[in-house]
Amino acid sequence: MPSVTPVQFGLFMPAESRDQRRRATYVTDLNRVLDLATGHFDSAWIVDHLQFADTDVLEGFTTLAFMAALHPHLKFGHAVLCQAFRNPALLAKMGSTLQLLSGGRFILGLGAGWNEEEYRAYGYDFPPAPVRVDQLEEALQIITTLWTHGQATFAGKHYQVLNAVCQPRPEPVPPILLGAVKPRMLRLAATYADEWDVSSTNSERYAVLTAEFERICAEVGRDPSTVRRSWSGGCACAPTQREAEALAGDSFNATRDAEDFGFVGTPEQIIEQMRPFVALGVRHFKLDSVDFPQVRGLDLLINEVLPALNT
Repeated sequence: MPSVTPVQFGLFMPAESRDQRRRATYVTDLNRVLDLATGHFDSAWIVDHLQFADTDVLEGFTTLAFMAALHPHLKFGHAVLCQAFRNPALLAKMGSTLQLLSGGRFILGLGAGWNEEEYRAYGYDFPPAPVRVDQLEEALQIITTLWTHGQATFAGKHYQVLNAVCQPRPEPVPPILLGAVKPRMLRLAATYADEWDVSSTNSERYAVLTAEFERICAEVGRDPSTVRRSWSGGCACAPTQREAEALAGDSFNATRDAEDFGFVGTPEQIIEQMRPFVALGVRHFKLDSVDFPQVRGLDLLINEVLPALNT
């Protein structure tokens, strides 16, 4: 990608909490954080889960639509929707509706799903991973057809629609984001995605994935520069390294061999940790600011980290 392309930040909205006392102030706290991010971050994101034991878990599409209405200067997307939770034609209709009501600020993030607990608990079949990827590919075919043509008939192995109509068609068609690290998912990203996302991966591993993604793009006839590259994961930014490490806890760290890599440190350290990703083409960092509902880390990202990456 050209080096002049600006680096942008997206903010993960918290969707899960073990502290039920947060319920009473969640909307107020989140509004305060998104107000601060507006004008600096380009987008806000939320995961899509139904349960983790007895933890509070907010439904992803409802939360996204509600917050998009309250914050008209941010784009909103999921990282990522579980394709099995919503019939793909219905999801196309939901996305088209939100695109209209939000004035074109919806981004469709879609994935194959992985958390067997919530599938079983909510009555969804949980087939093997290759089948879930097959389902995702069929879902993408249905959604893209409905969005570009307004009508679709599709008879797949997993999903069928007959003269399904999606009016009004979304204008513009929402960008599609796919998170991918394995070969079949990378191929889907190369074929369908406007944005390719990798989460919690260090720069060395990301370099390997980038080479593989570009190879697959060549195989499917896609110019890899037409796919936006993004990284998602934890970010603990604080005035001192010790404070940042305390915020990150055991959830993630910035060591080279970390299984769950995330950015940890002072603004200067965060900048140095991000630069290798920028050199590999990442232009969008979706960050889980772990000190929510506090805003000190967010303020440091806005005033010190983001400007430095764009100079």
